[in-house]
Amino acid sequence: MVKIIGYKSIQTKNENKFFVLILQGGIELVKSQTTSKNYFTARTVNISTTFDEETCKGLVGNELEGKIIKISCEPYEYTIKETGELIILSYRYEFVDNIHEIYDEQVIEEELVQ
Repeated sequence: MVKIIGYKSIQTKNENKFFVLILQGGIELVKSQTTSKNYFTARTVNISTTFDEETCKGLVGNELEGKIIKISCEPYEYTIKETGELIILSYRYEFVDNIHEIYDEQVIEEELVQ
């Protein structure tokens, strides 16, 4: 399950405005790569919507079936807001519902089928 924890307004280069919902997954225990100490975190992801601000505001607190998964992608630069440090990431997070999860478990990649 994931929870809608907020929303924000996005303005495009064309001056168009739309809203994204901020989704947060469950708590996870991870180990720091620098200190080797454990800490808790939760994955978050922004999802574009066609909703107006009032609808987004009303959706905060709702839970959705699914989870947030880590997906490999082309490397890109990311600035850590708290420290200003610029890092290179090669992954992103994506929300998948249970239908996508079932599909991914059942479908065999073409190169594996002979």
